[in-house]
Amino acid sequence: MPIIYLSPSTQDWNMYVTGSGSEEYNMNLLADALVPYLVSNAIQYRRNRPDMTAASSIREANSGYYDLYLALHSNAAPEGRYGEERGIIAFYYPGSPEGQRAAELIAQELRQIYPLPEQVTTRPTTSLGEVRQPRFPSVLVEIGYHDNYADAVWVETHMDAIAQQLARALTAFFGLPFIYPMDPEDGTVSVNYGTLNLRSYPSSTATVLANMPNGAAVRVYGEWQGWYVVHYQGYVGYAAAAYIDT
Repeated sequence: MPIIYLSPSTQDWNMYVTGSGSEEYNMNLLADALVPYLVSNAIQYRRNRPDMTAASSIREANSGYYDLYLALHSNAAPEGRYGEERGIIAFYYPGSPEGQRAAELIAQELRQIYPLPEQVTTRPTTSLGEVRQPRFPSVLVEIGYHDNYADAVWVETHMDAIAQQLARALTAFFGLPFIYPMDPEDGTVSVNYGTLNLRSYPSSTATVLANMPNGAAVRVYGEWQGWYVVHYQGYVGYAAAAYIDT
């Protein structure tokens, strides 16, 4: 199953003009809102911590393997133009077709909810470490300008909507159906013989990740067209809902 490295901003010195808190604080709220969508869509993740830096986040990510590095930030206008800029920019590394594809999907989804859709853009860059240094496709999203009052308020009041659109972009990137989060439920595998397959995609022809015996305890996080998103002994995948009692 896909796994991402999720890196909300660690910049606790960049304050929102509204007084709601820092860039670090608000981007961690956004990451908190995104996590249920990741879980319900069978996307695994590792997340940095507020006591880290961008550099240590990159080092931690590069010590493992991830399908995408996603950095969440908000922007600020240059000196002399404070408060005058608005918009969203999804940055990617030039020459990374998968990074560019992820950035374009993110921009496409965020245009659906941002009040100025023409100002949601993608941009190649070699100057941002969180785009340049990860050893796998990476996107850094600057979600609004925290020195612009209208943008700051929009971010603060649209956390769930932004998280949902980011998740829609990620499911499109990984070729998965989008599943809206449900309240997690405990479940029990119920088969008359053999085992129940936990699969990488909601299809009977998808790769089998694990075989779950009758009576196995599972955790159900989402449902889509007769399939459950299931967590089982460290595995995350899809299983036929008809064979799981909740």
